[in-house]
Amino acid sequence: GTNCSFLQEMDVIQKRNENCFCYVQNRTIHLQYVWSTLQVKVSSRETFRFEPISEKSNCRNSETVFEFAACAVQILWKPETSTETFISIKQYGEDICFKIQPFKTEPYTVSVKREMLDGKLLFLFVAGIFLFHFANSLSRNTKFFYLSGIILGVLALPVFVLLTLKRFIPRHSTFWILMSGCWMSSLYFIYCFKENVQWLWAEHRNYLLGYFLAVGISSFAACYQHGPLTAELNIALFTWTLQLTAFVLIYGGVTIPQVAYAVIAVSLCSKGLCYPLGAACHIGRKMKNHFKSKKIVFKYLTEEEYREQGETETIRALEELRTSCRNPDFPSWLAIFKLQSPHRFAGFVLGSPHVSPAETKAHDEQYGIGSSFLEEQLFETRAESEQDDPANSIHEGDEEEDDEDEMPKQVSFPYATELL
Repeated sequence: GTNCSFLQEMDVIQKRNENCFCYVQNRTIHLQYVWSTLQVKVSSRETFRFEPISEKSNCRNSETVFEFAACAVQILWKPETSTETFISIKQYGEDICFKIQPFKTEPYTVSVKREMLDGKLLFLFVAGIFLFHFANSLSRNTKFFYLSGIILGVLALPVFVLLTLKRFIPRHSTFWILMSGCWMSSLYFIYCFKENVQWLWAEHRNYLLGYFLAVGISSFAACYQHGPLTAELNIALFTWTLQLTAFVLIYGGVTIPQVAYAVIAVSLCSKGLCYPLGAACHIGRKMKNHFKSKKIVFKYLTEEEYREQGETETIRALEELRTSCRNPDFPSWLAIFKLQSPHRFAGFVLGSPHVSPAETKAHDEQYGIGSSFLEEQLFETRAESEQDDPANSIHEGDEEEDDEDEMPKQVSFPYATELL
């Protein structure tokens, strides 16, 4: 019922007396503010009391049990006094109203500043995406199992204790009723801790660290005694729990709910389409390999491989020719009519060599060691080397002329070589 000052971006308001401040959300959606928050800072030289004001003054109008519990605690709980307070407001969240009650007439300042990229929101969003896509592999990891047990014990101690004592509860209906109550109380505890984490860390840091250390060690000991999950049903339940937690992180990591819903829907579709996409990729690879033209691979043979392959292929081709000539359908009379030596061809068909000894001897004399063919190749190579180095040849020629001038000319005998 009191008049409140409306806050806007980049405002710096200075007051002395008790006053109420409100920030009304702008409902126009801008995607550049998806990870943006408004930081409200209240500071003063003297102590003051910061009191949040609920939109619903009557808790009987609460729609859920959680809202009723939060409203009741806000009425009963009085925050501690301080000289500086920070409030983080999401761009598209609820309207925020709070009251500042100074104990003295010392002025206090209320400043509003926009943070375009909130690191906490971005971290929650990326962690949610990572946790959803790797939930299956993380649920089978022993180290992650112990880490999850420690986090569950610290943030939801009643749930962790109930899971530890599950074997002592005979009826499943009783267990699930208790589990529902434990989860409600744990969620409310997380909500209160999130709202007052700065005050708790500033005023009761030692107690908070002691709680984290004691509960973390106890949770690790209980998880280590129980051992990692082995049953496939328990692993599947753990995987689904991680995926639901990932959705909560994604929703809390953005300021626009519509963007969170779209990301969750895309994640579910990508998870469901992995099998059809995998099958389509496998079929595509098979079809590509089937219709793909094979590339011709050239292999260079060594001289020995070339000679062996030539001998092998020659023997195989000669045997095929003999087999074809022995066929009854072969026109033998026509072949004899066209051949110059039918007798030799008949011997070849009956198994004689296709090369006569005289031809073998002539081939050795022509292409063997010391043959005229090798001499011609040798002399051609020497002539090419002399052409490549003309200066050396000219110099050598001058030296030969000098030697001829010094020494008497020798008379050559044309038949000396034959006589020798």
